[in-house]
Amino acid sequence: MRQHVRAPRSHALAIAVAISLTSAAAFAQDAPAAAAETAPAAESEAKTLDALMVTAQRRVERAKDVPMALTTVDAEKLHVLGSGGGDIRYLSGRLPSLNIESSFGRAFPRFYIRGLGNTDFDLNASQPVSLVYDDIVLENPLLKGFPVFDMENVELLRGPQGTLFGRNTPAGVVKFESAKPTRELEGYGQIAYGTHGTTNIEGAISGPLGPNWSARASVLYQRRDEWVTNTNPNARTNPKLEGYDESAARLQLQYDGSETFHALFNVHARHLNGTARLFRANIFKPGTNDLVDGFDDEKIAIDGRNFQQLDTFGASARLSWDFGNDLTLYSITGYESADSLSRGDIDGGVGAVFAPPSGPGVIPFTAESADGLPDHRQWTQEFRLESNYSGPLNWQAGLFYFDEDITVDSFNYDTLGGGVQAGWAQQKQRNKAWAAYGSLDYAVTDKLTLRGGLRYTQDKKDFTASVLQSAPFGAPVSGPFPVHTDVDDVSWDASAVYQVTPDVNLYARVAKGFRAPSIQGRLLFQVPPQPSVADAEKVISYEAGVKADLWDKRARLGFAVFHYNVDNQQLNAVGGARNQTVLLNADKTVGQGFELDFDAYVTDNLMITLGASYNDTEIKDANLAVAPCGSGMCTVTDPPVIDPITGAVLARIDGNPLPQAPKWVYNLTARYSLPVGDGGEFFVYTDWAYRSEVNFFLYEAKEFRGKALLEGGLRVGYGWDDGKYELALYGRNILDKVQAVGAIDFNNLTGFVNEPRIVGLEFKAGF
Repeated sequence: MRQHVRAPRSHALAIAVAISLTSAAAFAQDAPAAAAETAPAAESEAKTLDALMVTAQRRVERAKDVPMALTTVDAEKLHVLGSGGGDIRYLSGRLPSLNIESSFGRAFPRFYIRGLGNTDFDLNASQPVSLVYDDIVLENPLLKGFPVFDMENVELLRGPQGTLFGRNTPAGVVKFESAKPTRELEGYGQIAYGTHGTTNIEGAISGPLGPNWSARASVLYQRRDEWVTNTNPNARTNPKLEGYDESAARLQLQYDGSETFHALFNVHARHLNGTARLFRANIFKPGTNDLVDGFDDEKIAIDGRNFQQLDTFGASARLSWDFGNDLTLYSITGYESADSLSRGDIDGGVGAVFAPPSGPGVIPFTAESADGLPDHRQWTQEFRLESNYSGPLNWQAGLFYFDEDITVDSFNYDTLGGGVQAGWAQQKQRNKAWAAYGSLDYAVTDKLTLRGGLRYTQDKKDFTASVLQSAPFGAPVSGPFPVHTDVDDVSWDASAVYQVTPDVNLYARVAKGFRAPSIQGRLLFQVPPQPSVADAEKVISYEAGVKADLWDKRARLGFAVFHYNVDNQQLNAVGGARNQTVLLNADKTVGQGFELDFDAYVTDNLMITLGASYNDTEIKDANLAVAPCGSGMCTVTDPPVIDPITGAVLARIDGNPLPQAPKWVYNLTARYSLPVGDGGEFFVYTDWAYRSEVNFFLYEAKEFRGKALLEGGLRVGYGWDDGKYELALYGRNILDKVQAVGAIDFNNLTGFVNEPRIVGLEFKAGF
């Protein structure tokens, strides 16, 4: 089970279940009514699911009434998934159509929804999935890894969100909402300790500060021992690796002393110190995607330095005024900043063929580099006016402003020369954008509601890149090389919700999304040096689905089918034989599939959730080709084509799926509880996530196709005093699966693996 988990043969079963549940929804209204006439009185007290309330459309409403595919994750599930000290990547595969991966480890998550994402590892990378944390968009990828703690819920909004969220959301939005201050004194504290010294400490306290104010303070501390041994006896540093030490805090202050004015202030910070992602040379068997015989994830041999440091700070003010005539004005102001440096041994081994000893396997030449973010700040401001009429028509309108200033350093080091700096390139970018938007909801009848919206966006970028210190065999000292982009676009959406019965809604939606041009300036090894630019991309998405409460509200169903077309999709050709990272545009990309969410009380003591998705993506560009791996080290399966300018052999990627886009995602949780005594409970909670195979890069190679991955978790515990106290034994990756989840497109089959199995004990106390 450590290296081979077969893909389920029963994909057809998932489709059959989805279709049968969808069909049953239309008839679910009659059965409960008939059963209620004859059911014993005790059955009327059976557990039911509360109405699921979301803010996917920037106002509180029932999820069933929102015309889009969305999934929520509640606080308990977030707590269980994160119990092993995991970062935000633990959500990957736990929601339909969501994949998250990183070649930076905990610092730089890359999100993919319905296959749309970006494999670019540049600190100036743009992503088509927007992450919104407490109403503030987090644009830079280093900001998107802010820890998940003391949360109210998470909402995954699939498909373009170009009207109400707007900025770079053609794939969707992951929306986080922190637990808010309360008028009653409450709080909790928890501590967990597990394998490899994994420590997870979390707590919060909330309550009033006088008659008009309340506050909430939340803290998180996580660490793991260095559990991977560097077997290189001549290593300059890092005899042990893969540990981390991370802390985060959030303070919220709320004014609630007025019926017409409300204010919420938020200050938050994060500090991370630890090991950068471990790249492991020659871990794939040539001609296969199997790990080499005898692979041991607790050992590595490298001769370069490896560390990661990251600090972020942010603050926000969310203000609202109720004008008393069914109108509310919101002002949302946000500031975010990040400072980081991450250094790693990119070749993943020791020495080189011309400087023995070297290994493991062939190390053609050494590669040791670092990326830093010495200067970054982001300001956002939004004004939004919302109607709250009792009649059939309601609307929202707003203005949004975004201002980001960023400096990125890229360094090269001479590993064989003692690790001295041997190259330095720098990029600077100022990005300003503004948007005006509006959205209408109109109840045509008691059963039919129509929605529509428009958003006008203007986006400007002023960029320069320079080579400040030449790297060996790289670009000479040169620059600055300026780039300026200035684009505008109109995004929109239109949808309808029809109430078939009081418990069953049908919906349809069409939406257009937009992503502004991207610029990259990784110039150290590019001759001649020249920034890379990808033009703006646009997506049209079509979606239809059903949302239903079933079995007298003991179950809830969401099912959607979708199809999208992306014009000019921004892609990233990473590394390859050219040893360059290049932005490019594909003429067209298409995707289609379905998604299923199902929650149910099977019995009063057993609660299950089930999610499934199918995503079929395809790049359509007959003229698009990229450089494959260097030195012929991998087995490329794409048709070769000769570059007419350089004579190099390229790989044609027309017809390939998008990278890191699994066709199948399944997730399952089950919670069984047994009441014990007065206010006590014994429980067992298990969760499972499966994703099918993925391509690591744009081109297809046998070695660089990630195997299907199945990971599970288990939690067994006892709670008492009506849930105030809890003691639990937990396990993450309980199958002890060790598998490559990514690769470096270098020239020695370098890859990196998933998180290790963690088993531990946790105690939680609340008041």
